[in-house]
Amino acid sequence: MFKTKQDFTHKIHLIISVCIVVPISFFYGFNPGSQFDIHLETIDEHNFFKAIMGLYLGFSILWILRVFKSKYLKTAIITNIIFMLGLGLGRTLSFFMDGNPTFGYQFGTFAELFLGLYGCWVLSIKNTNFAEK
Repeated sequence: MFKTKQDFTHKIHLIISVCIVVPISFFYGFNPGSQFDIHLETIDEHNFFKAIMGLYLGFSILWILRVFKSKYLKTAIITNIIFMLGLGLGRTLSFFMDGNPTFGYQFGTFAELFLGLYGCWVLSIKNTNFAEK
């Protein structure tokens, strides 16, 4: 899985993302109230959260593919950046507009912003062409 230090640097944030996103997707899809202050009442609300679960799992599959197949590197990193920074910036906006959420969401915001920025750093490491490989 990790052949070199550079290989570790390019993959670790994707592995961390999968380890966080997959379990969270199942909580969102099947029992969001068990971990978050979310109380679904309508079928549409349940449907929405199962769709979010599917979206999270779909991105996770792409990131896992990258860990084993180098041809997915650039795509996996770019989607991870967009996914993580999109969530993190949306949650940051919510802090200002809606107030402070529970600790889990606060930590999630920090982690999403960190992983998104880490992906940006990996993508731009000293103008190397590692993504071309």
